[in-house]
Amino acid sequence: MSGGEQDRTRLGHFLGPHGVRGGVKVYVLGDPEQLLALKRVYVEGRGWLRVTKAEPLSPGVALGLAGVTTREAAEDLRGLQVYAADDELPEPEEGVYYYHELRGLAVHGASGEVLGEVTDALDGGHQDLLVVRHPGGESFVPLQAPYVVVELNDKRRPRAITLTEDAPENLLGDAEPDRDD
Repeated sequence: MSGGEQDRTRLGHFLGPHGVRGGVKVYVLGDPEQLLALKRVYVEGRGWLRVTKAEPLSPGVALGLAGVTTREAAEDLRGLQVYAADDELPEPEEGVYYYHELRGLAVHGASGEVLGEVTDALDGGHQDLLVVRHPGGESFVPLQAPYVVVELNDKRRPRAITLTEDAPENLLGDAEPDRDD
């Protein structure tokens, strides 16, 4: 079983109690279905907790956790981050990627040159954003943009990001800063 911090993906955070028997509401980043099949979650500052019950709850999920049996105990979890072991997440459908699969990928230009590296992926509300480190600093790149292509390996999982010729100029910052002389 995985346990290292690098082997976990943040799924969301606790919103507060659900009911009076220790249920807790979770705001889920991404698809709530990914949480429903998990047998355990990693809770910030608490460690691994066994999931005793999981049910869909708009807009997220309500979880029952081993050792959390009262409304007060659930209240104590409010605001804490919730993680899953990467190797325990359900297989996503085609064209859907977990954030941890995108971190560390090289970002290539249309002609194949390496432009930078994905350091993080963020839920930007209406679209996911890639945080790309490049020689000019860091930039946000909308993952769903038509000029961003996720290159896949032979197992149909992400191996690199390519920006097409249609990508906006200076998407990753100016090549040279403007100088007022």
